Amino acid sequence: MLQHIKTLIRDEEGASAVEYGLLVALIAAVIIVAVTAIGTNMSGKFTEVAGKLK
Repeated sequence: MLQHIKTLIRDEEGASAVEYGLLVALIAAVIIVAVTAIGTNMSGKFTEVAGKLK
């Protein structure tokens, strides 16, 4: 039983999963910020073009 507990403590597979999860969350946050910034910029451009068409 003690050997089984030692094996579980040394197991690092869960740590890898957590690291991958954090990496995915960071990438998702960067994508969300980029899309939001591009969307705001494009909205301003469409408003500018619509104003010039009138």
